[in-house]
Amino acid sequence: MIDPGGRYAFPTSVCGTIEQEEPAAYRAAALRIDRSGADLIWVQHEFGIYGGLAGRHLFELLDATNLPVAVTLHTVLGHPDNDQRHVMERLAQRAELFIVMAERARTMLIDTYDVPDARIAVIPHGSPDRPRISPVAMRYLLGQENRKTILTFGLLSRDKGIETMLEAMPAILDRCPETLYRIVGATHPHLVEREGEAYRKSLIARAQQLGIAANLRWEPRFLDEEALLDRIAAADVYVTPYGNPAQITSGTLAYAFALGKPIVSTPYVHAEELLGNGLGRLVGFGDVPATAEAVGSWLADDAGREARAARVWRAARSTIWPTITARTMPRLEALLSRQTEGPPAAPRPNLKVSRKVGLHS
Repeated sequence: MIDPGGRYAFPTSVCGTIEQEEPAAYRAAALRIDRSGADLIWVQHEFGIYGGLAGRHLFELLDATNLPVAVTLHTVLGHPDNDQRHVMERLAQRAELFIVMAERARTMLIDTYDVPDARIAVIPHGSPDRPRISPVAMRYLLGQENRKTILTFGLLSRDKGIETMLEAMPAILDRCPETLYRIVGATHPHLVEREGEAYRKSLIARAQQLGIAANLRWEPRFLDEEALLDRIAAADVYVTPYGNPAQITSGTLAYAFALGKPIVSTPYVHAEELLGNGLGRLVGFGDVPATAEAVGSWLADDAGREARAARVWRAARSTIWPTITARTMPRLEALLSRQTEGPPAAPRPNLKVSRKVGLHS
């Protein structure tokens, strides 16, 4: 997708683009997909990717083809506004399969949008398969200071809860004075468009007021996947202090989990389902004392932190990409088999899936 005024250096794997606010571009993409010989269209859906009210330009593409449609929903809203509800109801009419990454999302699709349970698959967020490496070793490889490290990664915005972590840092430093808190990721482009870097500057100013500026490391830029994974691997504790309790999925949480990080998080939907069985520590939204205690106690307990990291890494093998692919493909094959009329077709050696028409980060 190309935002208005955007210019992107896509990798060679991208075979086509769509101008976000140009309906004709969606129809042209549908024609190109039809001509490609694709068996189905697999949509990655997030409000904000597609143009039009609540992203309804997507239907310019979907209505211009008869191919079956599967949709992975990265957000499911329990209380949508009228435009969002309109889009979801049209998706429910058009899509033969919805893939969601949390059980709560399945319940919301059934209760809020009347999607039949048979058309819903709950498949966890996938993650890369990396061998375990100690944070000390990775910090050496990256040339980072060898100090206990907390990490939060992602596009910086006002719902990420960074303020809570800043307020918790003095108590954490009382316990582990050498600790660094790394905040990695560019400011969200929509926030930059509205106010530039004013929000990041306000966080830097607050850190100075709290006397913790020397213990923060800012890396305000986009990173490719390998660089991101390296930084996660170099952290002792990963923190997602997000403020939205309805957040259905977090890619950064899934990646930190896959790398075996001890995680402290607020109880948004994805974190609650992933960590609520004791694999991580959940703290209340905006709860500074609880955040300081959860992070500080892990930093102060080297043996306990290492044991938890090993346990998390083992549990996360069920979420690596090959495993998630093995769970997903039978659902897509079943969708295609329902579309076939007449006698069963010969087995396909490989299922052909069109390029995703949108990406979520």
